[in-house]
Amino acid sequence: MNVFNDKLNIIRKKERKISFTSSSIIEESYQMILLLKDLLLELKTIVLTKGFKTEMEEIYFFKIVKPEVLGKLIYYNKVYRIETGCPVNNGKLFIKYFTKHLEQLKTSYKEYVCNSDFYKYYKSKRTDLDSKFFRLNQIDLHGGLNSIVFEIDEKFSTYYDYKVSRIISNDLLYEYLIQRMDSEEKPSIFQNQPVDSYNKDVFWTDSKNALVELIYALHASGAVSNGRVGISRMSMVFEIIFRVKLGDLHHSFHRMKDRSGSKTAFLDHLKANLEKYMDNGL
Repeated sequence: MNVFNDKLNIIRKKERKISFTSSSIIEESYQMILLLKDLLLELKTIVLTKGFKTEMEEIYFFKIVKPEVLGKLIYYNKVYRIETGCPVNNGKLFIKYFTKHLEQLKTSYKEYVCNSDFYKYYKSKRTDLDSKFFRLNQIDLHGGLNSIVFEIDEKFSTYYDYKVSRIISNDLLYEYLIQRMDSEEKPSIFQNQPVDSYNKDVFWTDSKNALVELIYALHASGAVSNGRVGISRMSMVFEIIFRVKLGDLHHSFHRMKDRSGSKTAFLDHLKANLEKYMDNGL
């Protein structure tokens, strides 16, 4: 599995350098397409020439590894197509353009994805049918599968790895579209902001990723307004308080999910330091 994980680490390392600002998003998406396309071909060569050592390795590859590579390839290609087709850089037409793509995604998701038994199986993190879904030569045409099944390479696909790829790409695309619209609708919080005497020395001194982790934790727990406040509004509040520009929260969050160690490194750090503070009787 090490060779497969090495390929995933290449993706994550590259994504850490992505800013996804309006001026760079097209070029960054294009570079990710090239990288992911090459990695997918490399993985195919490895699988076709060496195969799998164990059933567990085969399931891991088709459930985790290939879907992440293919899913992100589909995602970045969609981002590239959307951005290169965008008629304007801001304003009402900009919002209308991205709203249309968001509605198309929601419609497709409802019709073809979210109501399927496999979607529920995958999202619930079940494993009891993994041998059926994520091993080669297990396709059962009696299930009335989508016609895409006849186009796949049966030596490099179980069909369901493609379905997971689409779930991953759709999840990423949804977050991206929301973020793009939020970035346009969000006011310029760094213009004409008064610096009062009581907060002029208040700054965020840890990493931006740490603040993003904290914001998502507060949102996920419903600690702020019972969870009814969106990530974008919460980030704007923290940006104002600490006078820091967080940029693309969406990509920062997905990099957190891909961490090799603890996915909540900053929260773990907070907990450890608070307990130490309490133990010292301060």
